[in-house]
Amino acid sequence: MLYTVIGILVGFISGYLVKDMVLSRQPPRLTPELRAQIAMEGENPMQPTGGEGVPEGPTDARTAVTGNPGMGGTAPGGGGPAMAEIQELRAHVEQNPNDADAVLRLANLNFDIRNWSRAQELYNHYLKLRPGDPDVLTDLGISLRETQQFDQALVHFREAKKRAPGHWQALYNEVVVLAFDLKRFDEAGSILEELQRMQPANPEVAKLADAVARQRSAA
Repeated sequence: MLYTVIGILVGFISGYLVKDMVLSRQPPRLTPELRAQIAMEGENPMQPTGGEGVPEGPTDARTAVTGNPGMGGTAPGGGGPAMAEIQELRAHVEQNPNDADAVLRLANLNFDIRNWSRAQELYNHYLKLRPGDPDVLTDLGISLRETQQFDQALVHFREAKKRAPGHWQALYNEVVVLAFDLKRFDEAGSILEELQRMQPANPEVAKLADAVARQRSAA
């Protein structure tokens, strides 16, 4: 019984740590100004609390960042330079939906506040404007994983790998979905071996390998 409990705890902790590892595979995109503004508001935008899984608080940051017509509203405390900039970007994208750079920037901001559904919408729109970007495909895959769309996440990670064979982040995230979400350890092991050959000195890959081994032994 004791070994069973320990195994469950190891699996839970490994899964929790890897979730954060997945999100760290892409660079942070919040500007210093926006981070300062969020800190001033005293809220945690990374904790979904809305009924639709969309953060509250600085996501009035959300009303500005999502770009959804008709959302309205201003940031608590009166906003500030960063909030005004985001609102301007939202309005710009609404008026210029084919401005790929602006669409991507708005998508990345939604990714950063974990507004996954809106990030998916914007990434998909960007990929129609500029198909095949492996970074965007990977980010889209992560956002799909975060909404439990595991098979679709794998499709996008594999497309990123096809477009850019050296894009190790795509393989990394594919391993995570296969091992931790779908428990398909044999497939995950094969991809992990490829990833280790590609990135033999990468400490993040080594951490992932250890986490997968622990998860597999606990399964």
